Amino acid sequence: MKDNPELKPNERIDHLDSQGIQIIQSSEVFAFSLDAVLLADFVRPNHRRRLQTVDLCAGNGAIALFMHRKLGGKVTAVELQPRLADMAKRSVILNHLQDRYRVLQADVNDIYSYLPKDSADIVTCNPPYFKSLPTSQKNPNHYLALARHELTINLAQVVDKMAGLLKMNGKGYLVHRPERLPEILMELVNHRLQPKRLRFIYPKAGKESNMVLIECIKDGKPGGTIIDPPFIVGDDNGNYTPAVQALLHGVNNGHE
Repeated sequence: MKDNPELKPNERIDHLDSQGIQIIQSSEVFAFSLDAVLLADFVRPNHRRRLQTVDLCAGNGAIALFMHRKLGGKVTAVELQPRLADMAKRSVILNHLQDRYRVLQADVNDIYSYLPKDSADIVTCNPPYFKSLPTSQKNPNHYLALARHELTINLAQVVDKMAGLLKMNGKGYLVHRPERLPEILMELVNHRLQPKRLRFIYPKAGKESNMVLIECIKDGKPGGTIIDPPFIVGDDNGNYTPAVQALLHGVNNGHE
């Protein structure tokens, strides 16, 4: 039986059946979307007991929690917004993961005040996708605006902190928008992170990719980059494909 931390107004408990996870959500401030599930799935399994994993821009802790079966060791989720960090902390309790998980309510830009450099084996991040330009239309909901636009942290800062936290040969994982791929790859290489694997996500067959997953290795050898097969989210009838259904509901589809 799982603990049931007190829910606050307009919160609910959702389930990711494939991972046996319950997570506290609120559409008022933030609810995980498919990009979190896809990034957690993209991370390679590693069951080392002393593994150290850090999830930056963690929101309500979705990505960190969704990796609990595939990773050993300790996981630290870092989230700037107090309300989201609080939701993440209560979700850790809800899933009895207090012995392995901690949530830091902190600015990623100040991360070295909390975590030492060169200390992480894996760093994941679902950063804000959109540049904050004077012409940018931002969500009037401040929580969502911070999650989607580079208001408090930008791509270069995310990559810099990812590289700084990772040990040599540690692995970094990002989900982002394909239209920013040249900039992303340039930032990674400039910060000693060699892109090693990419997976393009497509809303449905015949459409342009709207998401890219990237695995990189700190101080890895240049070259040898793998492009995974395309991952299709929906069919022509607007339903999730079997591959996505498997990620959500736990039918084995051969994906890790």
